[in-house]
Amino acid sequence: MRKIVTLILCLIVGNHVFAQEKGIIDNSKSPNVKFRSVNFGDCQWTEGFWADKWKVCEETMVPYMGEVLCGDVGHALNNFKIVAGMKEGEHGGHNWHDGDFYKYMEACMYIYAQNKDKEILKSLDEYISIIGKAQHEDGYLQTSVDIKGQKRFGNRQYHEMYNSGHLMTSACIHYRITGQTNFMDIAKKNADFLYDTFMPKPKELARFGFNQTQIMGLVEMYRTLGDKKYLDLAELFINMRGTQKVEPSKVASYKHLGDMVQERKPIRKENEAVGHAVLALYFYAGAADVVAETGEKELKDALDRLWSNVVNQKMYVTGACGQTHHGVSSRVDMVHEAFINDYMMPNLTAYNETCANICNSMFSYRMLGLDGDAKYSDVMELVLYNSALSGINIQGNKYFYANPLRSLASRKMAKTHIVQHRKPYLECFCCPPNIVRTIAKVSGWAYSLTNNGVAVNLYGGNKLNTQMLDGSKLSLTQVTKYPWEGKVDITLEKCKKDAFEVQVRIPEWAKGSKLLVNGTDAGVAATPGTYAKIDRKWKKGDVITIDMPMDVKYLEGHERIEEVRNQVAVKRGPVVYCAESTDLPSNAKILDLYLPSSTKMDATYKPDFLGGVTTVEGNLKIRQDKNQEMYNEMQKPTWETAKVQLIPYFAWSNRGKSEMSVWIPVMWE
Repeated sequence: MRKIVTLILCLIVGNHVFAQEKGIIDNSKSPNVKFRSVNFGDCQWTEGFWADKWKVCEETMVPYMGEVLCGDVGHALNNFKIVAGMKEGEHGGHNWHDGDFYKYMEACMYIYAQNKDKEILKSLDEYISIIGKAQHEDGYLQTSVDIKGQKRFGNRQYHEMYNSGHLMTSACIHYRITGQTNFMDIAKKNADFLYDTFMPKPKELARFGFNQTQIMGLVEMYRTLGDKKYLDLAELFINMRGTQKVEPSKVASYKHLGDMVQERKPIRKENEAVGHAVLALYFYAGAADVVAETGEKELKDALDRLWSNVVNQKMYVTGACGQTHHGVSSRVDMVHEAFINDYMMPNLTAYNETCANICNSMFSYRMLGLDGDAKYSDVMELVLYNSALSGINIQGNKYFYANPLRSLASRKMAKTHIVQHRKPYLECFCCPPNIVRTIAKVSGWAYSLTNNGVAVNLYGGNKLNTQMLDGSKLSLTQVTKYPWEGKVDITLEKCKKDAFEVQVRIPEWAKGSKLLVNGTDAGVAATPGTYAKIDRKWKKGDVITIDMPMDVKYLEGHERIEEVRNQVAVKRGPVVYCAESTDLPSNAKILDLYLPSSTKMDATYKPDFLGGVTTVEGNLKIRQDKNQEMYNEMQKPTWETAKVQLIPYFAWSNRGKSEMSVWIPVMWE
């Protein structure tokens, strides 16, 4: 048990409370978890990959986003001002724009938690004051409905549940980090309104919400305030989904029914991830939060099936999710930005919304808490280094909404978000604050607390100063050039005298890893895809060394993925690589590129290239003969050999116009 003082909220003065800082998801007292969050701020990046990204986040990503959302382009703060009577005008952005602003505020708080910049807190207080004035007396808060004069809960596409969910999550983080109650007061008022509205189970509201982030938000409200009614309401939203039958003729759009919104089956009976990928993964993440509190086996079993289906049948090699912009589910429901059939994995038209990719890591992070299984950390890491980071440029001020695995100059993706160049503003702005808040908070995912020790989930130069579950203090430093090098040194700086465990994650790809303590074999198997548990009496100065081979590997897809047959993806450590036409001979296109099976790729770290990355390079083949017809009689190709550099997938489209491909056809030799 942690010391009693860490569990008590004490002495409220004004709108401040002297409270113990908690984790990003506060499962510190959840009864059904194996891994618990460290307090936010306990881990801070010190050097290397994530320290560099966090610095860009602090200096560019968050300030730039503030300029956009608080100005006339993003218009989000203006929406609150209009409802508050402080400004005149029309609603800007989509119906879910309020939630995007709450995510931006959440990112601000993660930055404040580490740099303690009082100007950030001052700005947040101003935002909160405006939001409070925009809230109705009964707790309802939704700018688009108010400004447009719409009926409350008149259409699930109003996204009231989505906005409320991000409000509650952001307010809980604000409360934990700042100790202030002003934002929490607004969130509590809104949560109480939702409870009074939905808990009686009115028939006309049985099918709400569309994008159910309110489940995560309500669980965090329960964890933060201790009022079980919020957990009960979260369960109600889970239980309502999939119990109502609605005729397509009775709604405006069939694509908002059935599998699209995960309501063809109740979640406990479901065995396939379906429909809008963001909706699904937020839903599953919220359900995992509920399981952490209730321990319900039937719901947990369903989440196990769904996670396995996502990762093993519907996830791209980059960790991305949501194969199509428009399509149909396996049960022939119209779907949008969605999962489709198992192993149906197009590259050029792959949608992979940045939010969906991030939600994939959020779902896995919660499953990690439940099971303590390294497979979840592997997915978190895969997403973070690849399909999440691809959503933002190196400078931190331009964004991708969709993240295809191939891009061609000749391919025009009309009326979709699949584009070749990141943009400084997206009208549908849900993804930018999602990636920015993720970069700002990811140090909170690096470690977890176990019953008698700590687990190392993610690698990167950092310092950890935390308190174990028995109240004893623990300090670690991690020194590494990961993900460009595989050697990690973890030094114990302060710890208790009694024995405890340090669980070290051995990534699934890290075959042949060595695990040492003070330079000698740790006596524990370094099995890929597991946490290696080192249980002993530790002392100050002890050093754990993990040495992971960083070989360049060629990956092939499952035999049922028709789109990648006879092609390979190049991966080194956790980083997936791609070819970009910028690195090809001037007359070559990305589809001319082939990889000879015998080619050996050399890795080189380039500190001044694309923000500092390791590239891989080797002799590849450029096909010279061009087939212009749709079908052509086969003939022996003609080739040119060229030394070609591959770059990390997340870094593509940072050097002007280009074509790109993750999968490259193989020339078998």
